[in-house]
Amino acid sequence: MPHIALTGATGFIGRHVLAELTARGFDVVAATRGDGTALPQYENVRWVTLDIASAPEQAFERLGMPDTLIHLAWGGLPHYRARHHFETELPAHYSFLRQMVRAGVKSVLVSGTCLEYGLRSGALREDDPTAPVTPYGFAKDALRRQLEFLQRDSGFNLTWARLFFMHGEGQAATSLLPQLQQAVERGDPTFGMSRGDQLRDYLSVAEVARHLVTLALSGKNPGPVNVCSGVPRSVRGLVEQWLSDNDREIALDLGRYPYPDYEPMAFWGARNKLDSVLERQ
Repeated sequence: MPHIALTGATGFIGRHVLAELTARGFDVVAATRGDGTALPQYENVRWVTLDIASAPEQAFERLGMPDTLIHLAWGGLPHYRARHHFETELPAHYSFLRQMVRAGVKSVLVSGTCLEYGLRSGALREDDPTAPVTPYGFAKDALRRQLEFLQRDSGFNLTWARLFFMHGEGQAATSLLPQLQQAVERGDPTFGMSRGDQLRDYLSVAEVARHLVTLALSGKNPGPVNVCSGVPRSVRGLVEQWLSDNDREIALDLGRYPYPDYEPMAFWGARNKLDSVLERQ
């Protein structure tokens, strides 16, 4: 049974990954920056207070001397354009991960982002060149490159999980579907959004969590892996599906907001590599 440590355990994705790990019967040491109150409680989870930004000493020991690390922590979101990502987050996370690897971690899964691909359109493959146009995408891509250099000196398995778009329980209130739900519950006559014809790649956060746990425990060294559906879907279609599934109605004010300038109109992930890793488990 592997010794597993999880950072970012109180975040949107982390809470679902923690639930998935415990459902599979694993013991987990989960890190939080808070004081330990109002945390989800499981019999096989031990919480530790750890602030990665402070480059904590003896982090390996405090996290239970794990052989597998699932690293989901990252600050400053959803402000993708903030320099904070490469000025503060990037050096802190590399320092932490380097310390963990040199102390004895054998397998590391780190959450990346589809924003590493920049303005590339269509089906995105892991071997496509990265060209991020936001500080967040740049910082994540730079961290991946640093870890690949680190691998040359410190042998460890690296899974770089490039996440696309997610929805589900615990999502930030400022995200699209939570805003839609709030508008419906308030009784708003309309819901303002873009024209909604952008094509994106969506997965439920519960499914993302299942894939992340399987990838982290695969014992493989796949490098970058798109964690995605592989199916392009319009933003408007996602909104209309939510309304249908929940038997709710609201008029859509299409075109009230402009398209994001840091994303192409149509992009989604190719999931051949993900399916290949999952099939071997």
